[in-house]
Amino acid sequence: MIRAGLVLLLAAAAHAAASAEIRLRDDRGVEVVLPQPATRIVTVAPHLAEVAFAAGAGSKLVGVSAYSDFPPEVARLPMVSDATHVDFEALARLKPDLVLAWQSGNRARDFAQLEARGFRVFITEPTRPDDVARLVRAVGRLAGTEATAEAQARAIDSRLGSLRARYAGRPEVRVFFEIWNEPLMTVNGRHVITALIELCGGRNVFAAAGPLTPVISREQVLAADPDAILVSAAPSLVEQRLEAWRRWQTLRAVRRGDLYALDPGLLNRMGPRLLDGAETLCGVLERARASPR
Repeated sequence: MIRAGLVLLLAAAAHAAASAEIRLRDDRGVEVVLPQPATRIVTVAPHLAEVAFAAGAGSKLVGVSAYSDFPPEVARLPMVSDATHVDFEALARLKPDLVLAWQSGNRARDFAQLEARGFRVFITEPTRPDDVARLVRAVGRLAGTEATAEAQARAIDSRLGSLRARYAGRPEVRVFFEIWNEPLMTVNGRHVITALIELCGGRNVFAAAGPLTPVISREQVLAADPDAILVSAAPSLVEQRLEAWRRWQTLRAVRRGDLYALDPGLLNRMGPRLLDGAETLCGVLERARASPR
């Protein structure tokens, strides 16, 4: 009798947890209210699909954005958006109870339209490496998968802490980071890539630039004369992008052979794989430190 009563109490508690109202403020400061944990989630930025899986909510994903390619399971899901628009009709057919969006990667008028159509939209704006764990925890809360999300978030925090401890006090490496070649573009001090460079003991030579992703000239790079040049490029473009710098022999980085290519998928997406990118970047800067001065 006692055992049966305990089973009933546990079942009731589980039902209450599953149906409990959830209130959580997004990065706009808007309180998003769900009557119960989300069961049908759409993500409209590639990194948010990765975050959903890390938070234990991958099975609840029903739609994603263009270029969502990790983990491989997301490639089988319907695509409802790209960088320029949301396909509202396609999204509506999926009947999501939560849309995860990216403030600077999606258009504000798309958010307004989604909310006007009755969709609950949780808008995120991660800007620092520490925000990855925070975002995983938030999605876990919204999806009712807090235990998985917390374990993943702690692992992310631990890796980040280890990198900070390992590279604290290392000799500075002055870095130029190329995110695009035509026009030539880099990142300023507010970009997460700069935070990763600093985490690894480096310094972004264009940190003081005004725009988040400024267009610059090769003459400006020559004037900055960095210790290392890092290029974000897909594997098929790596040799072409590095070769474009090798003819500039007056650059210290070129003379020393400190030209490196990094996977944009690991450094440009604010998901858990950002830590993989950080570890690679730190290793590259350590190689640059070992180059003859």
